[in-house]
Amino acid sequence: MADDDVPPGFTAKATKSEDKEESKAVDNLASTLAVSAKVTDGEVDDPDLALRLGEGLQESTAGEITTVTHSAADANIYRSVTTFEDIIENKQLLQAIYTEMKFERPSKIQATTLPMILRRSEAGIFKDLIAQAHNGSGKTTCFVLAMLSRVNPELKCPQALCMCTTRELVAQNLSVLRKMAKFAGITSTSTSEEGEDTAGARGRKLVEQVIIGTHGRLKNWVAKRQLDVDRICILVFDEADEMLKADAFADDSVRLIKTIRKKNPEVQLLLFSATFNDRVKEFAIRIAPNANQVFVPKEQLSLDVISQYNVICPSPAEKLAVLKDMIFPNCEKLGQTMIFVRTKDTSRALHGQMQTWGYKITSIQGDMPFEDRDRVVGEFRRGETKILISTDVLSRGFDVSQVTLVVNYDMPVERDQRTPNYETYLHRIGRSGRFGRKGAAFNLITGAQDHAVITAIASYFQHPIPEVAWNNEDQFISVLNKAGLTDQTA
Repeated sequence: MADDDVPPGFTAKATKSEDKEESKAVDNLASTLAVSAKVTDGEVDDPDLALRLGEGLQESTAGEITTVTHSAADANIYRSVTTFEDIIENKQLLQAIYTEMKFERPSKIQATTLPMILRRSEAGIFKDLIAQAHNGSGKTTCFVLAMLSRVNPELKCPQALCMCTTRELVAQNLSVLRKMAKFAGITSTSTSEEGEDTAGARGRKLVEQVIIGTHGRLKNWVAKRQLDVDRICILVFDEADEMLKADAFADDSVRLIKTIRKKNPEVQLLLFSATFNDRVKEFAIRIAPNANQVFVPKEQLSLDVISQYNVICPSPAEKLAVLKDMIFPNCEKLGQTMIFVRTKDTSRALHGQMQTWGYKITSIQGDMPFEDRDRVVGEFRRGETKILISTDVLSRGFDVSQVTLVVNYDMPVERDQRTPNYETYLHRIGRSGRFGRKGAAFNLITGAQDHAVITAIASYFQHPIPEVAWNNEDQFISVLNKAGLTDQTA
């Protein structure tokens, strides 16, 4: 890259005089950012589970999928498939799989789970499923195909229900479902749609065959008798670990399951997520004790397909220097970047500073109005912005195929700000290298606490993370080259 070329994500170089003024500003900002990382819970965002889009699949390069069935006969019935035709009979759905979704064959998780969902057991019933695998593996296709396959198009009433935690996840889930239902003549609606003719307008009774919604709105529809669950034959929980956490949506989730089971004892329950910690997994098994199970060992989840590096920074000021001087100037092949921070204040402060450097950048926090969040997400998806700073509001399920770099500006921790949040780390770095593309993740480490957190994360996933010196440009060029983000060589 020539000296006068503009690096990816920049608008123009700063002058030397501007650099001097900037140095003082950087020191001030570093102090601000250090303080903003220690705010109250109100400044911390929980994940906003945006759905993976049907742009392709990211296959794991190592490890075996672990399955649990309840009889030898069932194990034979649920044997893995090699083509979609092996398990999908509906020609209209097959047409959409190949022409709309552009899939050629089932992914590993699809080949394993679709038979468990769509084939009757030895006892002649559709069994529940608890399924966990890495992001981008095709989990969404599994439950969307399951819902569409179980619907009777001639029956004009709700038959399939998908439960989500956020409006964004609902909207994008519905988008994928309608893509796959394009030729099938199956109707759908959601709690995210607005307008006079939508499901919630004027309290009309729902007649759509597939309903996707957040737990609160769905509960309200059921209470107002807008949503009749008598004919629901399949109930899906996307990102089920969040839905079943005792401190989140567990009560409402269990009530909904009980309500539907009372109406239809044979309803099929599907619990899908990229992560299930041991406590949530035990809870899920109590809810669905006879469910088939599909799990990938935690050390094999996505980590094997993403290059990760720790950057030990003496102070917050060096974090800024790493971004400005080491990473972005050397990434001439960079697609898009996500920078994850702990708090809303950090997001705003870092956004402001990076704009003064000339970055084409945007940021998102959980307290933004829905229309602003939609705009920011839309601009990033369309490639209109190249760098997105986010709190953990977008740590889960937000899939943009051109994201090739993730920076953990702050380490992911629980609300006590000390305990490592293993699932959030996995989901954060999973934003990079989606659908089989190369990608890299840098963890910016400052102080003993950060070091303890990342050490615990590496140990938990049994995946060592190499270090890169914060001020060694040759090392950065070497690892960026390995990740496919530069053609330079050290």
